Amino acid sequence: MFVYADNAATTAMSKAAIDAMLPAMHELYGNPSSLHQKGREANYALIGARETVAKCLNADPKEIYFTGSGTESDNWAITEAARLGAEKGKKHIISDTIEHHAVLHTLARLERQGFEVTYLPVHEDGLVRVDELAAAIRPDTCLVTIMFVNNEIGTIQPIREIGALCRERGVLFHTDAVQAMGHVPVDVEADNIDMLSLSGHKFHAPKGAGALYCRKSIRLRNFIEGGAQERGRRGGTEAIPSILAMAAALEESCAHMEENMAKVTAMRDKLIDGLSRIPRARCNGSAGHRAPGIVSFCFEGIEGESLLLRLDLAGICASSGSACTSGSLDPSHVLLALGLPHEIAHGSLRLSLCEYNTMEEMDYILQQVPEVVRTLRQMSPVWYRMLETMEDPYKQA
Repeated sequence: MFVYADNAATTAMSKAAIDAMLPAMHELYGNPSSLHQKGREANYALIGARETVAKCLNADPKEIYFTGSGTESDNWAITEAARLGAEKGKKHIISDTIEHHAVLHTLARLERQGFEVTYLPVHEDGLVRVDELAAAIRPDTCLVTIMFVNNEIGTIQPIREIGALCRERGVLFHTDAVQAMGHVPVDVEADNIDMLSLSGHKFHAPKGAGALYCRKSIRLRNFIEGGAQERGRRGGTEAIPSILAMAAALEESCAHMEENMAKVTAMRDKLIDGLSRIPRARCNGSAGHRAPGIVSFCFEGIEGESLLLRLDLAGICASSGSACTSGSLDPSHVLLALGLPHEIAHGSLRLSLCEYNTMEEMDYILQQVPEVVRTLRQMSPVWYRMLETMEDPYKQA
């Protein structure tokens, strides 16, 4: 059996996305900035896609800017919020320790430019505490950036409460919603969000299409100089087929969200229950505030890389964390932020599901993972050293 369980890294394109993309590649080849018929056809389609994405966010179409990825959207939002703050003499930013590197590396660059960043700790459940955020906000705070759903452990942060606090204190609030869009309800008005990043390939659209939501009261500066695209803020001819596919995929995901969430949550819970039965296994992140499709475990006494390779041989595609850092030998910064020691964080496994997965596939995963963990432990001198020091080595962690 083949099982694709790495949907947090990327998803297969949906039929809705393909059906929107292919005709556009054949027929909507005009430049939307051109005044002739073909250009107007492409422009009308672009307007329709912007309206669709805005509707899924409960936003105004004029607040949607199409980008090339969630990473680009993160960079744009954070650097612009920082610039606007600096213009008012405010150069303090608040984030947390488990953000995606698109956020963390952008913040690191701003620190080198003289900004001060406070990184809130997350507790063992992977959640930011709103009272700790409130205590960290200062008169010179210009931005709070907290991700909606963590890409490695699936925790859902208290976004609505965070947004309300930021609105009350007059601080811009940005959220990286790459893992949230199309999977959990998102409403920029109800959630008090000022800026939001999303990426199409996380909800069955093609790679290379993303978007930035920016509240209309925020004065964005040009991010890419060039033509007048995206209301003059991001130069470069729009990728009409990819944008239309992204809009179609998002619309379908939002229309079927309730049923998809129920299906995926049931599969997720089955995995958590089954994998928790493995001796010295640990489920990472909050049990009650978790996205439907992300399961993160650590297994003591093994290396995550060996686990992934053996699962791949068994036909199971999984990961140990973010695909963006899969070449790193260091343990996940997310797992370390939860307080896990290096030797345990090294033995991590992330299984990320979508509505295309099945219960039969979950049964296969639960058949293969315990066997692979058992095999690896039998070959691990680390595991045998641990056995010598454990009072009850087969007690679940």
